[in-house]
Amino acid sequence: MATVAALVNERSVVIFSKTSCCMCHTIQTLISSFGANPTVYEIDEHPRGQQIEKELKGLGCKPSVPVVFIGQQLIGGANEIMTLHLKGQLVPLLLSSNAIWV
Repeated sequence: MATVAALVNERSVVIFSKTSCCMCHTIQTLISSFGANPTVYEIDEHPRGQQIEKELKGLGCKPSVPVVFIGQQLIGGANEIMTLHLKGQLVPLLLSSNAIWV
C-alpha cells in the first residue's frame, strides 16, 4: 500500500482513474465543478499503474477505478461519491479537507 499512500499524502483530493473510464471522467467533472482541483492519476498511463491497481484492489476497491481520496482518507468509488453528493455531504467534506473554499 506504500505506492498509493505516497501518492495520496498531503493532497486534498486524489482520484485514481483510467483514460477509458467514462465514470472516472464523470466523477472528476463533478468534484471539479465545486472548485476543487483534484490530483488525477491515470493508472493505465502511470509507470507503476499495475502496482497501484493491485494496491487499490487490496483496499477493497472493486472496480479498481474510479477511487477517490479526500483529505488522505479513502472515500470509495463512483457509488460512494454520488451518494455523498445526493445527501448533500460531498461539499462539506471537500470544505473540511481544504479542497475548496467558500
